[in-house]
Amino acid sequence: MTERFELVQKALLTMLEEKKYATLRDILITMNPSDVAGLFDGLEESQIPLLFRLLPKEQAAETFVEMEPDAQELLIRGFSDNELKEVLDELYADDAADLVEEMPANVVKRILKHADPELRSSINQLLRYPENSAGSLMTTEYVSLRPEMTVGEAILRIRRQGVDKETIYTCYVLDKDRTLLGLVTVKALLLAEDDATRIADFMVTNLISVTTQTDQEEVTRMFSRYNFLALPVVDAENRMVGIVTFDDAMDVMEEEATEDMEIMAAITPSEKTYLKSSPIELYLHRIPWLLLLMVSATFTGMIISSFEDALSLLPVLTAFIPMLMDTGGNCGSQASVTIIRALSLDELRFSDVFTVIWKEIRTAVLCGLTLAVVCFLKVLLVDRLLMGNTSINLGVNAVICTTLCVTVVMAKLVGCSLPLLAKRLGFDPAVMASPFITTIVDALSLLVYFLFAKALLGV
Repeated sequence: MTERFELVQKALLTMLEEKKYATLRDILITMNPSDVAGLFDGLEESQIPLLFRLLPKEQAAETFVEMEPDAQELLIRGFSDNELKEVLDELYADDAADLVEEMPANVVKRILKHADPELRSSINQLLRYPENSAGSLMTTEYVSLRPEMTVGEAILRIRRQGVDKETIYTCYVLDKDRTLLGLVTVKALLLAEDDATRIADFMVTNLISVTTQTDQEEVTRMFSRYNFLALPVVDAENRMVGIVTFDDAMDVMEEEATEDMEIMAAITPSEKTYLKSSPIELYLHRIPWLLLLMVSATFTGMIISSFEDALSLLPVLTAFIPMLMDTGGNCGSQASVTIIRALSLDELRFSDVFTVIWKEIRTAVLCGLTLAVVCFLKVLLVDRLLMGNTSINLGVNAVICTTLCVTVVMAKLVGCSLPLLAKRLGFDPAVMASPFITTIVDALSLLVYFLFAKALLGV
């Protein structure tokens, strides 16, 4: 699919350079706005306004929403007042609010100046809500009905109002104070046997809604659980204020997943894509974590330094340090990623901590014993017999395998408990992912290794 899009993009850009505007326009109007927006990534700044002006008004507005903020800003600065108003008139309130949040102050001032009063009021309302809340994510453009309406009256209202609404499939039933009473779908209206039937007689009253303060992650979980197309948003008094649509929830899911992946890799999350991030920006997002992890890794060096005498008496112990540290880090990462994912899906809570620990202990013992047996055979057959390393005796082998088994158990316990603890303290559990787990487990595995060596071998 990507290769096909690149071929189409290359052909369209060639048409633009050859000034075949009529042919180019005929092709553009058949394309999805998201694909059209993708074309702008390969354009020079001087070409962006030219291509945008080839689009019909409605498609232009839909494409504008999908474009990157830099390209949006460039277009706004080049728009005439009339062009800017035409685009704003086609935008939904939530998209306009997102646009205002992305733009610099002088551009925002111009946007608000040319937005009609109703859109300006909606933008101001949406921007009042906390960032990453349902209120900031919702749109105020939805179809509302009254319980006393008949099916025929409801359909007529949808026909009159639906043109300017983001979705019309689900309609919300409100009283005169805008209290949410129920909902009906367009399917239910169309299949009603009698146009004189009142909405109150068949509306769904068992509703699931969120408040304006609900965190956007909770909103996306509800979409995933209940397969909603839209989710009503109410205030503290159950008055309807807007809806969150499925497409906006999908955007949040992608953002949250990207953010978690970056945090788990010890990178400060960035709103920019990789290709649009400069080396300096990448450096600034990565170096703080690298410095922190480097400093924390000094504990590993301190442990090795404190056991220099043991290593000098039995140098062969050094050869197995990487294996023990790597295995411990891998085991800790497995446990932490599993728990972090379960927390993000709301499958676990801090109250489940003892259940999780008991399950991980049993899993760790099985993994540890299996690895220890394989390691024992490998050290005996490969390192001693095949490679002829006579300094490896049964005592050394026992120290290595015992340490390996204990390390696996410790790593699993650290990996499963730290994300739960972070969640309890109000931090993102993804912070307690591979880099931190590995650093902690490395220090613990070395400490156990040398203590066993001292106790069993007397070094």
